[in-house]
Amino acid sequence: MSVTQVRATETGTRMTDVQGSDTFTLDTSDVDRYVGKPLPTVELLDPVAVGDIRRWAQGMQYPNPLHYDVDAAAAGPHGRIIAPQSFSVACDIGHGASPAIVGNIPGSHMIFGGDEWWFYGPRILPGDHLHSDRRFLDYAVKETKFAGPTMFARGETTHVNQRGENVSRQVSTSVRYNAERARQLGFFGQQAPRPTWTADQLADLDKLRITWITTGSGGDGRRTADVSVGERLVTRAIGPHTIATFTTEWRAFPFTVWGSRPNVVSKNIAEAGWLPEMAQGEIDAVGVDPGDNDGLYKGPSRGHADAEHATLIGMPRGYGYGASMGAWALDYIAYWAGARAFIRHSRIQYRFPPFEGDATLIDGEVTDIRDDKLLAVPIATIKVTMSNQDGSVLAAGDVEVELPR
Repeated sequence: MSVTQVRATETGTRMTDVQGSDTFTLDTSDVDRYVGKPLPTVELLDPVAVGDIRRWAQGMQYPNPLHYDVDAAAAGPHGRIIAPQSFSVACDIGHGASPAIVGNIPGSHMIFGGDEWWFYGPRILPGDHLHSDRRFLDYAVKETKFAGPTMFARGETTHVNQRGENVSRQVSTSVRYNAERARQLGFFGQQAPRPTWTADQLADLDKLRITWITTGSGGDGRRTADVSVGERLVTRAIGPHTIATFTTEWRAFPFTVWGSRPNVVSKNIAEAGWLPEMAQGEIDAVGVDPGDNDGLYKGPSRGHADAEHATLIGMPRGYGYGASMGAWALDYIAYWAGARAFIRHSRIQYRFPPFEGDATLIDGEVTDIRDDKLLAVPIATIKVTMSNQDGSVLAAGDVEVELPR
């Protein structure tokens, strides 16, 4: 999405539409009390299970057998099924979004604006039990084409295992906006018409998908000497996306399963100021029907899989999860680099949602290879770009991966 900065603020001044209208404002004053402050630590009730890892690989459509096939994993360098690095976000409650959603903004909703990740070394294994230390960092208000005054807020999550080791750190950007203003502007509806696919086009997507699966390393992987600047990675195709695939993505997060998390997740989410139709469930105490509390049947995630509620928050139809896009980028590089490689850092900006009916095409190019002075290991930087069938850029950014010599 194209933005021009109106004013970046840490004082929470009421912002007015740049066109001069005072009908739609974004009152950020309640957010100020959270700037730089820690938020409650959260933890799923159960340790990581092999089934959780398999469900994650399936939900993210990541066909690397090291993460779901017993025999392939046993023959691999780790000797057992391990979680992909993207699984860190599945060990959290709220897929990294909640520490970036603090303070009450009446009539608002949110979409993901991007993720930055740091990985420190420990792999996630079955039996690990992670908790998440969280903090709200800062925010800025900018003018956007899709919603007028819009808040870009950053929250930090550090994932720590039961041994006290830092596994990863995630800084997520939430994009908070006035839902009524987004409905009026109708930006995404104009920019994202529903595509019509021919049988030949769908067959071409299948060919791309199979080519990527069969050319990815998935095993020992690349060596530094095998990689050169300018190398282009094989395109990965995902989609066309459907309500079923979006639902499968959501259910891949263990915190969406009944009974997997504490009833009271975080008071700051309950006070976010979302529309009543989107605030039901997930953030409330479990009542007679646990389906009231799972976030998809009712609650803030229902717009992803429900056209009526998608329209309510300014989307033309069901749309994908930003957290999934971040996982796609990490999995894409991990599959290319191989099981002996290790992603150290990534920074991906989300620019446009993947909508129902769209396909996502992921491309990569090696832009740098260097010896990291601090880690004393070779690091390759890959520029990752996600686009849809019309060429619209959905996400872009760099992933840095440690390669074996």
